[in-house]
Amino acid sequence: MTFLDFNFDSKLQDGLESMGYTKPTPIQQQAIPVILSGRDVIACAQTGTGKTAAYILPVINKMMASDHRHLNTLVIAPTRELAQQIDQQIEGFAYFTGVSSIPIYGGGDGAAWDQQRKALEFGADIIIATPGRLIALLAAGTINLTHLQHLILDEADRMLDMGFYDDIVRIISYLPKERQTLFFSATMPPKIRTLANKILTNPEEINIAIAKPAAGIVQQAYVVFEEQKGALLKHVLKTTQWNSAIIFSSTKEMVKKLDGSFQRSGLPARAFHSDLDQQEREEILRGFKNKQISILIGTDVLSRGIDVEGISLVINWDVPPDPEDYVHRIGRTARAETTGTAITFINEKDQRRFFSIERLIDSVIPKLPLPEGLGAGPAYEPEAKKKTTFKSGGSNGGKKPFKKRFNNNRNKPGGNHPKPAQ
Repeated sequence: MTFLDFNFDSKLQDGLESMGYTKPTPIQQQAIPVILSGRDVIACAQTGTGKTAAYILPVINKMMASDHRHLNTLVIAPTRELAQQIDQQIEGFAYFTGVSSIPIYGGGDGAAWDQQRKALEFGADIIIATPGRLIALLAAGTINLTHLQHLILDEADRMLDMGFYDDIVRIISYLPKERQTLFFSATMPPKIRTLANKILTNPEEINIAIAKPAAGIVQQAYVVFEEQKGALLKHVLKTTQWNSAIIFSSTKEMVKKLDGSFQRSGLPARAFHSDLDQQEREEILRGFKNKQISILIGTDVLSRGIDVEGISLVINWDVPPDPEDYVHRIGRTARAETTGTAITFINEKDQRRFFSIERLIDSVIPKLPLPEGLGAGPAYEPEAKKKTTFKSGGSNGGKKPFKKRFNNNRNKPGGNHPKPAQ
């Protein structure tokens, strides 16, 4: 099957061909015909499967067949990074069509607010918005949604995790009841289905590869004590082949701490977190996409907020609390049928979490031996009530390593672990 089989408008097809799109992904094959038919859709597909094209291509095609141009489509996304990314993709798809789009998001200064408001006054066919900024504009009467025909919720599960349920319900109260609603989510927990039942009408349900990592990802893990992680990170970056990498941590504090270690080492790495202003975040993402920054350090918000080609290595400094977030983290690599490596550091407290991940993806992830000179790590006993044994071998004879042995920079400012590689 190719995109020609959808019989898109020739100008839209020209945009696809200019971007190198020839063969639709499974989610595109299933969703596009249903959306073209006018039915509501609830679709569950993991990150990196081509969801944006699955919902935006048929919407643009329907828009081109209409004689009346007005604000036609509202896309709601959880983060400004995702909103920007969707807007960039729409710009490429619609290059020859005349269809326009505007990203609307918070976090900027007053000038950014004015720029977005003026852009809305000139009109756009598609708005991609984060919930908070959209509510502010609706309350100010800046946006007229009277003629809206399509509502699209992207990364719906992430929006609910971030506490946007009430905001979404409030936004929907402004919308016309007669519309097509497209609901895309990577996971489908009960709270998502509850929301879907409220806003969808007789939807077609589509499920694609739920919670399964891409086949091209080589998954590996190390079982370590927390004090060993810094030295292990240095070893992984030295011995693994990679062009660009993302290091994930579950906390913003650890992201900042790792960033400090990399800065002292002089490596081209940058931290990405919510304390940065909008301009800094955009500059960091631009530098990472342009390969000026080779290592990005961030929390799980980053795991769904960017789409960058060529990421060959993902390192999980810790195990995410939600098993689904593991799939999203490692999904940053091996995109578009490429290959990549995902390595996770598992300490004693994280073993049960990692075991839950293995059950979710129905796969046992290989636990690699620690490199020589690092000592022994804890035994991998995720189902044990109390861990009392350690792996034998290593220079310490199977005993738990002393902190000072792996914490040579303990007394340095911000140093709770060894520096990354020089």
